[in-house]
Amino acid sequence: MNDPTEPIRRAMVNEINAEPGSREFLEAKHGQVWDTTQLQQDFEVLGFMAPLIAARRRSDGIKGSLMFQASPRFYFGWSPE
Repeated sequence: MNDPTEPIRRAMVNEINAEPGSREFLEAKHGQVWDTTQLQQDFEVLGFMAPLIAARRRSDGIKGSLMFQASPRFYFGWSPE
């Protein structure tokens, strides 16, 4: 199976995880940040292909995407469709 997004996503993963940011760093750069528990409370995860997650916001049902870093695991960059 050929995934045309794979090279782009791999580059994004390498960039995000090269120097993982603290929660404070990510908040300053991207705004709101979620840990795994908070993500589960605020979103229904529909699927993922690192470093992106497709999700539905529970408060209003809007679909969109977030990014995540590996460790420490934080989710950020909510972007509605």
